[in-house]
Amino acid sequence: MTQFAIKTSLPRYLRVEQEKIEKIAREYGLDFFPTIFEMLSYDQMNEIAAYGGFPNRYPHWRYGMEYERLSKSYEYGLSKIYEMVINNNPSYAYLLEGNSFTDQKLVMCHVFGHVDFFKNNFAFRPTDLDASADVVDATRHLSGGYEPNRKWMDKMANHATAVRRVVDRFGIARVEEFIDVCLSLENLIDAYSRFVVRERTERPQDEPSEIEVPRLRAKDYMEDFINPEEYLEEQKKKIEADREKLKKYPPEPVQDVLAFLLENAPLEKWERLILSIIREEAYYFVPQMQTKVMNEGWASFWHSRLMTERVADPSDIIDYAENNAGVMATSGGRLNPYKLGVELFRHIEERWNKGQFGREWDECDDLDQKRSWDLRLGLGGKKIFEVRALYTDVTFIDEFLTPEFCIENKLFSFDWSNRNERYEIASREFRSVKEKLLHQLTNFGNPYIYVVDANFENRGELLLQHDHRGVDLRGDYAKETLQSLVRVWKRPVVLATVLDNKPALLRFDGKEHTVKNDAAP
Repeated sequence: MTQFAIKTSLPRYLRVEQEKIEKIAREYGLDFFPTIFEMLSYDQMNEIAAYGGFPNRYPHWRYGMEYERLSKSYEYGLSKIYEMVINNNPSYAYLLEGNSFTDQKLVMCHVFGHVDFFKNNFAFRPTDLDASADVVDATRHLSGGYEPNRKWMDKMANHATAVRRVVDRFGIARVEEFIDVCLSLENLIDAYSRFVVRERTERPQDEPSEIEVPRLRAKDYMEDFINPEEYLEEQKKKIEADREKLKKYPPEPVQDVLAFLLENAPLEKWERLILSIIREEAYYFVPQMQTKVMNEGWASFWHSRLMTERVADPSDIIDYAENNAGVMATSGGRLNPYKLGVELFRHIEERWNKGQFGREWDECDDLDQKRSWDLRLGLGGKKIFEVRALYTDVTFIDEFLTPEFCIENKLFSFDWSNRNERYEIASREFRSVKEKLLHQLTNFGNPYIYVVDANFENRGELLLQHDHRGVDLRGDYAKETLQSLVRVWKRPVVLATVLDNKPALLRFDGKEHTVKNDAAP
């Protein structure tokens, strides 16, 4: 992308508009990183979009495949990328060449909402390159003067350079094959690990000392009463059980499978480098997956307010309304995060402006009184900024999705009907709708997988445990994942799960897949 560097600056009329919108956004209370806008043609936009928003990434065939998909989708009129913005300091945002002036103003307003969210939402704190290993105080930035090091443009370019050096030495085929393996495992991480302080557990000693049970001090004639044999035997068994637990490595289940493999798998030096790069980049994208609804909702909330109140000219309103309606449109079988997010933020603002919260509100059973409830507190603006800083999608929906909101926005859950061979409404009941939403968003829809034993049955096999939460694993996905794990671990891998409500062990030894039903580790 370096050949485009001198051809992407904004024309003067858009730079003037950027300065105007930036000033207005700050007057409304938005607090964002310095933002650099660049203008790209649709080919350039598709190239950067294929790279995940960055102009330089490590070489891999999937980027070319993604570029072809985006290009054909644009040429056939199936989709169009209006903007992209990167969580970086300074932040970079890309505008599409050929969009109308109204579109460009709308996109700028939307971008400033995103960058404000990147800077202030706690989930993005782990992407600070100057943060400590564990982000214990996730709200440190709320005190002001927060300008973190988020040079991810440089970081990604450094990763690309490192991978290209490996390619030069070992060949593109061999390196791409291993990158394929790592990418198939990139979701096996612990999304909240940076907010949890865990003690590092050392490997157990090979030859533990003889067990000595502590005795209470007693005179000889009281020994049998103070320290009875039954008590001593019971304590000895507890100590033996604790030692047996320590013999298993890891002593406690580990959710960050990639970190465990980095520390314990018999990898070559270049393989360890590749796996560490894939893991680090996977963690960079975690906050964006954790806050998709909130992030898009917040940006949409502010582009709507800025455009309709101060940015759009009277001649822009029709075009703005048409484009905004397209963004907020919903389609069958798909959740629109823009629509859900912006409506929830508006709902929160209205509730806190009218005082529709607290014990009195919760205990009120009079629907007519609730409809006219307005204490005129005017706390909505303060509340939405607080929510923007302290929540992720799961906690956002869990706390602020209300029965009134579901009724007003006509939310429902749906399932596939085998009888009619189509998706049909399953329920409009509030609890069912909320559980369906939370289920889709928890862990981004990925299964919970933990490393349980690195020496399963004393054969050097890796045992993983699937935390079954009502949904069976897809068989084809499980097989491919086991194959990738065997490639990294260099030994057979076993996955304990539940199939058809019965425990099962899935095993791959490098040649053959086997399933042992009604079996638990």
